[in-house]
Amino acid sequence: MKQNMTAALNRWKNTFGDFSTAQKAIVLIGAGALLLGGFMVFRWAATPSYAPLYGNLASADASAVVDELEANGVKYKITNNGSTIMVPKDDVHATRISLSGKGLPTSSDKGGYELLDDQSFTTGEFKEQTDFKRAMEGELSNTIEAMDGVNTAVVHLALPAKKVFADEQDPATASILVKTRPGSTLNPEQVQAIVHLVASSIDGLDPAKVTVADASGKVLTTPDGVDGAASTQMQQVNEFQTRMRDQVQATLDRVLGPGKSTVQVTADLDFDKARSETRTYTSDPDQAPLAESTQTETYTGAQPDGGDTGVVGPDGQMDGAAGADGESSYDKRSTTRDNAVNSTTEFRETAPGGVQKLHVGIMIDNGGAVKFDTNEISDWVAAATGIDEQRGDTVRVSAMPFDTSTQDALAKELEQAAAADAAAKRNAMLRDGALILAVLLLVGFAFWRERRRSKERALATSYVVEQLRGDALNAPAAPEVEPATALLALEESNESERLQNELIDLVERQPEDVAALLRGWLVDRP
Repeated sequence: MKQNMTAALNRWKNTFGDFSTAQKAIVLIGAGALLLGGFMVFRWAATPSYAPLYGNLASADASAVVDELEANGVKYKITNNGSTIMVPKDDVHATRISLSGKGLPTSSDKGGYELLDDQSFTTGEFKEQTDFKRAMEGELSNTIEAMDGVNTAVVHLALPAKKVFADEQDPATASILVKTRPGSTLNPEQVQAIVHLVASSIDGLDPAKVTVADASGKVLTTPDGVDGAASTQMQQVNEFQTRMRDQVQATLDRVLGPGKSTVQVTADLDFDKARSETRTYTSDPDQAPLAESTQTETYTGAQPDGGDTGVVGPDGQMDGAAGADGESSYDKRSTTRDNAVNSTTEFRETAPGGVQKLHVGIMIDNGGAVKFDTNEISDWVAAATGIDEQRGDTVRVSAMPFDTSTQDALAKELEQAAAADAAAKRNAMLRDGALILAVLLLVGFAFWRERRRSKERALATSYVVEQLRGDALNAPAAPEVEPATALLALEESNESERLQNELIDLVERQPEDVAALLRGWLVDRP
């Protein structure tokens, strides 16, 4: 084993010694780069991944936590100007438990319901209310920070004292300052979630009295709570308009061709929530009445002398006639029926988001090859989008030539870029083909040269063997007993083969010396 290792080392040493200076420099640089890369990979694999242990620490708490970590031999890193301490990810939970047992951190916690744990019977009303407000602020801050994208949150509550003998109470208000993570912002839905979360946590707090602002000083919702709802409504309007426009544009592009038309849709949506009640009374004429009464009144008498005949009716005219003998009569009949009445009550509630008005404008390029009828397109758009003229909806289709200079310039640039890419690919193929051809030629030339050298070496070897044989035949034979003919032939054949192999090895090792020997023989040849 030791001899094999020694032989391998000597072989590598001899091989390295045969290298030129440039080759030695390349080998050394490559070995150094390989060792450096291996060291960096090993260091990267051995370095643990860090995770935040505590964030937003006060200076006193950060110093105390660092001292405990150093005493326990836990690796750590400090980031965010000393306010955040990072430890290996696998040690986060164990380290927090260990530090919590020692009461760390102490003042960095925003406080929550644990502020109420130390209250006693001697606690004053003012301190009790203050601790309750601080506890609610801390709990709400921790809850808001649990949302995605929120880094820190500060909540301030204004909770006026309740007045016993007052009809109107001062309203409670809340202000929230939110700092998001770098590269993230709060969308309107998240802002509304924060508003309703805080309003639902405080008794008597109206969502309109909650104000949310970000770290840059931008107010995300006004105290009346209009901005959040308005942004949500605007988003719904934009989504509706975009959907309608895309549907119409897709059909026009299929008929007229891409870029030959443009569509604009303006929608007025109704976000009011309405509720109506309708009550209808009906009766069945075939059904018998519940109660019926008939009243009859009859009067007959003489007419006073000199008076007008008849009875004054409801319209102020005389009713009835006097007879020849001066007598008059009065007859009245009335009937009252109480019928059963059916009552139907209908409640209707209109969901917000209905379309109040819809306006569609279409512009078509009349310079295209496709012929079209604007009236037909207008009728189709009205049917496809549900245009209602009684509601005030409108559709306008116009035709005029489009300015395509910019598109033509872009198309020309794209063609030039495509042509340049094709030329570059073609040149790359030619270059690669030339390199492959050059490599093939070099390989063929080397193969041809090797074959030629092999033939020359075989010819030189044969010539040397013939010369040696001739010299051996011309030399005087030693006095000895001649062996058998077969044995002599076998020994001569073996000796010739051995001699030829030795000459081939000699030519491989010392080609220049063999060539000089052949040149000397050729010169000495008569």
